[in-house]
Amino acid sequence: MSSSSPPRLPSPPPTATSDALEVQGLSVTYGRSLTALHDVSLHVPAGGVVTMLGSNGAGKTTLLRAVSGTLPLHSGTVSDGLVSFGGVRLTGRPAADVVAAGVVQVPEGRHVFAGLSVADNLRAGRLGVPGRGREVARRATAEVYDLFPVLAERREQAAGLLSGGEQQMLAIGRALMARPRILLLDEPSLGLAPLVVARIAEVIRHINALGTGILLVEQNAALALQLADHAYVLDVGRIRLQGPAEELSRSDEVRRLYLGERPESGGEPTLDDAEAAPVASLRRWSR
Repeated sequence: MSSSSPPRLPSPPPTATSDALEVQGLSVTYGRSLTALHDVSLHVPAGGVVTMLGSNGAGKTTLLRAVSGTLPLHSGTVSDGLVSFGGVRLTGRPAADVVAAGVVQVPEGRHVFAGLSVADNLRAGRLGVPGRGREVARRATAEVYDLFPVLAERREQAAGLLSGGEQQMLAIGRALMARPRILLLDEPSLGLAPLVVARIAEVIRHINALGTGILLVEQNAALALQLADHAYVLDVGRIRLQGPAEELSRSDEVRRLYLGERPESGGEPTLDDAEAAPVASLRRWSR
């Protein structure tokens, strides 16, 4: 991906003003007794970028599973509340129907099909998607290869032999094959080198610029708050804080808990190099 000319990205379907994701009073349980989410409500406007912050175990991944329809695969149940997209109820619908409605998840840990080639992984992203003609698939594949040239170079290589960063690119590319109107991203920077994190951040910005809404779950709070318009903080299954991302980035509580800063001592950052590097790298790659 060249820093002098932005890649040509897949063109999502035209964004309608009603393409908003609504989560209303959502509660989720695992098994018979473990309640993972309590009365969670959030709004992702059409074409917006919203991030969900929180520590491990806060319920962030559970939220994405509930939205994407994959919760039953993990023995989870929506016990109360509603998820809708563009005014269409998603709660209780199978994951394939959610994808067909335009909501696609990129799971934590990539979960590419390691034994299949890059090209076959991308083909899998078209399964169950309306408009499965060969020309549509060919055009979608070409656009993903324009976005991630390394995938084009390795299209016949087994996905399991790719680096972690390349697998993340493949996971995002596979999701884009479905031409989503909203993309659910679960920890896209997890375990990646700073330069790769910056490139992934650049891709997220460009995808959103074309009108695709994004719900981003990310433990790298500094990165997430730079990418998002609005942010929610999830704590033990409940929404603890919410507001414009820029305002939350100045909140003493968010700075102390998620940015590693000490507001009482003048707000000087105490991030270690592993946390600080992705932010600095992102600034270098921003246009």
